[in-house]
Amino acid sequence: MRSPSAGTSLPRPSFADMPHIVRMWALLALILLLVSAGRIAHWQFPDPDDILRLVQVRDLLGGQGWFDLDQHRIDPLREVPMHWSRLVDIPLALVIGALTPLVGQSAAEGVALIAVPLLTLLVAMAFVAPVAIRLFGRETGGWAVLVAGMMPLLSYQFQPLRIDHHGWQIACFAAAFWGLSQRDNPRGPIVAGLAMASGLMISIEGLPLAALVGAILALRWLRDPSTRLGLTHYLQALAGGLIVLYLATRGWPQAAQYCDAITPAHLGFFVVVALGTSALGHARPLPPIAVLGALGAIGAGGVALFGAASPACLTTPFGSLDPLVHDYWYVNVIEGRPVWDQTATIIPALLQLALAFAVAVRLWLRAPLPQRAQLGEFVLLFAGTLALGLLVSRSLAFASLLATVPLAWLLGEALHRLRTARKPTPKIAVGVATLLALLPMAPVALAENLASSAPPAPRLTAQVGGEAAGTQAAGIVESSCDLQASSARLNALPKGTVFAPLDIGPSVLLETGHSVIATGHHRAEAAMHDVIGAFLVEPEVSRTILRSYGADYLVLCDDLAEPDLYARRGGSHSFAARLLADDAPDWLEKVETGAPASFRVWRVRD
Repeated sequence: MRSPSAGTSLPRPSFADMPHIVRMWALLALILLLVSAGRIAHWQFPDPDDILRLVQVRDLLGGQGWFDLDQHRIDPLREVPMHWSRLVDIPLALVIGALTPLVGQSAAEGVALIAVPLLTLLVAMAFVAPVAIRLFGRETGGWAVLVAGMMPLLSYQFQPLRIDHHGWQIACFAAAFWGLSQRDNPRGPIVAGLAMASGLMISIEGLPLAALVGAILALRWLRDPSTRLGLTHYLQALAGGLIVLYLATRGWPQAAQYCDAITPAHLGFFVVVALGTSALGHARPLPPIAVLGALGAIGAGGVALFGAASPACLTTPFGSLDPLVHDYWYVNVIEGRPVWDQTATIIPALLQLALAFAVAVRLWLRAPLPQRAQLGEFVLLFAGTLALGLLVSRSLAFASLLATVPLAWLLGEALHRLRTARKPTPKIAVGVATLLALLPMAPVALAENLASSAPPAPRLTAQVGGEAAGTQAAGIVESSCDLQASSARLNALPKGTVFAPLDIGPSVLLETGHSVIATGHHRAEAAMHDVIGAFLVEPEVSRTILRSYGADYLVLCDDLAEPDLYARRGGSHSFAARLLADDAPDWLEKVETGAPASFRVWRVRD
């Protein structure tokens, strides 16, 4: 490997680099559009959360209050306040609201669903690329943008129609990463603090990342006391930003306390930590061991206040989740599970990240002295995000964001060798190795295409309880129901309440004026419990549950894994098994909607 600097002074990032960054983003955006064209044409959202996000934005534009985050068409018996932030709604609402008078609501939504995720990607890479330029030169900064599209765990979160909050979480972390890289800029830690405040308001899942950034600034302080104000400025900006954003998006006080979003108890923790660290930073300098002890005491004080204000939240946000909901829903949200619970298809992406980390470590060890400290912090940050991603697999997207920098350097190195190699054999070897490193999913995609040409395997049917059924995965398979179009056909029915599996609910809310009993969102856990329970028991017991909610219709997609799971575990006499076997009880009346046969609709008789 060549030295990172190649023996020359590196240019500092400037606004002059932005046109190049934007050009590379435009190329990447075009690629993502082409890859996603089929899904866009058929309005196939990557995840049910994306669907419900659009429902929430529609409600806001339709007149629902800014501070009113209830989903009023979920669970007729209770209020369902969403834990999602209005911050993510803002760009979607602005685009849709601005374009609707010009092109109509449907077209405006289409533009927003495509443009906003891609623009979010631009925001993220506008922070990452300058760091790559600072470390390795302008060429590497441009490659970093393009490499982002080659990271499957990262590009998934920015693809068209992916409007859930994860993309903005990544963009906030990218801004914090940029702020952390500004070692000679006193405003860098402030930017990092404000960025992490935004990320935490978007999702409390960012707490480990905020702690990681703070830990690196604390290490700076321990190594060089003259840098101590970096940590104090970071924590001040983090606490202040959280207070402002909380008041702006949640209001004060919040009637109910939840553990899955920022609450006044969290604000108290950050205020205590910020004030304590600020006092320590302005006091007489102390030995490193004393500083470490003082920081630990300050953190313990913040935790004590938090625990006193919200003792239930000292466990995980889902620690008190209903057991039935936990066993049938939560454990099957595969993206929230550790890496070892994932399928083998994640291995290529993990190998790609391992390669990127190895390159980062190698670059750090070979870096000239002026760069070594910054690259050392980069390696620590990278290692921390990898550790987090091993525990929660969707967090690997943050590690993938950082991986774009060493992989961009590796791409530049490979192109240099391709240009300078004189013999064809080294060129072929370098080219193949580079393609495998940057496109790790290509062999997987090839294997899937080859497999698709083979005769299809028998699909799991309502014959549940056997050995064959027990081997089926619980994840959602590709469905023939065409949920969006089929759900829209329900508009021909008089408005009412729909009983359906959790994953169908968002599509019904988006495409119709009907209400649903529950969706896969944990604040409606009581209704989720009843939906799951109704499918597991015998039909007459299910009837009582449906009546208690005033259900008018029952909707089922028979080739999704969710009803299969209920039928398999509930047994052959369960409500789910009866419905899948097309043996509905006489209190259900079949309704023909013109949808595919796999999309079944019944009217609930009195």
